[in-house]
Amino acid sequence: MATNKLFRTNDDIQYVLSNLLRSIKDPRVNQAKMLSITRVDTTGDLRYSKIYLSVLGEINEKEFLKGIKSAAPWLRRELGAALKLRYTPELIFELDKSIEQGAYINTLISNLDIKEEQGKDDDS
Repeated sequence: MATNKLFRTNDDIQYVLSNLLRSIKDPRVNQAKMLSITRVDTTGDLRYSKIYLSVLGEINEKEFLKGIKSAAPWLRRELGAALKLRYTPELIFELDKSIEQGAYINTLISNLDIKEEQGKDDDS
């Protein structure tokens, strides 16, 4: 069960990393038009943090993940300097496709051919 301190730590990690991701100069990472952190899950002992990234635009996923993993030591060092935690968690990055899936489901629903019922009067 996560504590309030862990929730605050996750929020702090998300805030600091979202600012640091803009500073990465690796072209494999910069191929994404828009990059955002959707969620951070940190273990209770603060040793590992799983960072879920949402990417807008067409990217080569393998190259993007290689680029972000090569920047992970720098991100971890900067995170440790910003947060002053006892342990700076090891960063594990994963792509979050929930926004893409939601948009796809939304287009499927909007393309359904459903006839609307005519409004019935409540006077009867």
